[in-house]
Amino acid sequence: MNLITNSQNNSKMEIATFGSGCFWCSEAIFEQLKGVESAISGYSGGKAENPTYKDVCTGETGHAEVIQITFNPEIISFKDLLEVFWQTHDPTTLNRQGADVGTQYRSVIFYHNDNQKQLAEGYKKKLDEGKIYSKPIVTEISPFTIFYNAEDYHQDYYNNNKSQSYCSFTITPKLDKFKKVFKEKLK
Repeated sequence: MNLITNSQNNSKMEIATFGSGCFWCSEAIFEQLKGVESAISGYSGGKAENPTYKDVCTGETGHAEVIQITFNPEIISFKDLLEVFWQTHDPTTLNRQGADVGTQYRSVIFYHNDNQKQLAEGYKKKLDEGKIYSKPIVTEISPFTIFYNAEDYHQDYYNNNKSQSYCSFTITPKLDKFKKVFKEKLK
């Protein structure tokens, strides 16, 4: 199990890595949750070493835009994070979220241990069997290998650029909806 010890409160932290389209949207959502210490934008799942945003945007590196979440499982569980993940993007569109198209925008869960793998696969199966979506879920569930931080200007992008058109027209409405649905889980 990937655990990080937080020296400030001596609790054991865990890591989750999700790709659900543009990492700016995902980061803005997950950093709002109680128990989430950080949500870092980056790249995972590809073959190129030390990829840049420009490299990943070509769709040729195999990397997805992801967020790596450090969370306290005593406050928020991996299962809770999965619930937010599944409800805040469209897991039925292959290599696409809204206007963002390419393998770098795929829906993916990079699991860090067998428990995360089982929970992710079980949740996906339950959603498919329950016919929650009109189309089959295409979310990839793969073992985590390596995470590369995105460039500094991508970190905390929404909070630093709220007036930018993509933020105001795409992220703000998504974040407003998220806050209504998950209000009991917010910081």
